[in-house]
Amino acid sequence: MRISARADYAVRAALQLAASGDDEPLKAEAIAEAQDIPHKYLEGILNDMRRGGLVLSRRGGNGGYRLARPAEAISIADVIRVVDGPLVSVRGVRPPQLSYSGPAESLLPLWIALRSNVREILEGVSLADVAAARLPAHVSALTDVPGAWGNP
Repeated sequence: MRISARADYAVRAALQLAASGDDEPLKAEAIAEAQDIPHKYLEGILNDMRRGGLVLSRRGGNGGYRLARPAEAISIADVIRVVDGPLVSVRGVRPPQLSYSGPAESLLPLWIALRSNVREILEGVSLADVAAARLPAHVSALTDVPGAWGNP
């Protein structure tokens, strides 16, 4: 699985908003600087997140962005889907729309299983969890699997 730069930036921007609380909106420039994200690129991402219902924006001197819902109610999967679409696809196609034959026939259940596991992790972790550095135990446990941190 590959996480795009766009998805990474979107999650980081959302985490910056989650960490700021609901007090005052954050300006895109402040988010970009805090997370080392190109400002113009971030503007497009924030616009997608606004259209996707994840952030609210306000114009003017006191304007900026804030989360549209509590950080506990926004999963990492929500953010990725808004900016990149489906979490798992094969050649841009969602697994249930695929079909294989012969020795490749069992690829479909493999892709479905992969999608199920990705969903379990990314839908089960909220912005609040990551911002507070308290990943769910089942997710943290996966980082302890031998070889998890190495590159094969």
